[in-house]
Amino acid sequence: MATSRTTGGALGYLESRKNLTGCVCGLAGLGLTLAGQAGTFWPLVVGGLYGAGALLAPPEREAPPPFSETSELAAVRADFAALRPYLDAFDAPPAAAGSLAELDGLLTALLDPGWVADELVVDPEAVHALARAVRHDVPEAIDAYQRTRWWSRLTPGGEPPERHLERQLALIGRELTARAATIRESQEARQQTHTTDLEGRDPREP
Repeated sequence: MATSRTTGGALGYLESRKNLTGCVCGLAGLGLTLAGQAGTFWPLVVGGLYGAGALLAPPEREAPPPFSETSELAAVRADFAALRPYLDAFDAPPAAAGSLAELDGLLTALLDPGWVADELVVDPEAVHALARAVRHDVPEAIDAYQRTRWWSRLTPGGEPPERHLERQLALIGRELTARAATIRESQEARQQTHTTDLEGRDPREP
């Protein structure tokens, strides 16, 4: 198994953008060598150009999974299950890792089958907010971060992409927390109503 994983990793690198871009730059170094421009240091020139190409190549980026378009809560739950491997494979920057973990836990709690799901089923706006978070907001935040991070290396000086990612995840979490608070308030109101009803039936009450 270890040999198989090592072989697969080696083959994966051979097909990667980094290796292909490095090879193109290395071939350019060979061209300089054949043209007599590299001199006796041609191995360093070829190796250096290969390394530079590998460093500057766009990183491999896993695409978000395809999602359903139905508005049923069961479909949103299935889409979140499909999103989980994508989240697990994402190497979150330290500044955003905590927010992503909290968001993952919040989505898990809201989408797990049970009485919370029963409450959500009767609230189309809450289901829509969950679907939007799972199918668009979270994957878009991660995908945009991975794309922008590469460009920020080529043109430094702008606002760090980590800051945008952290802000986006916090905003998504704030919206979902508000939805969870609405469910909590409805349960508190239900509990208070039942208490009031029982007090009204208490023969000791005047």
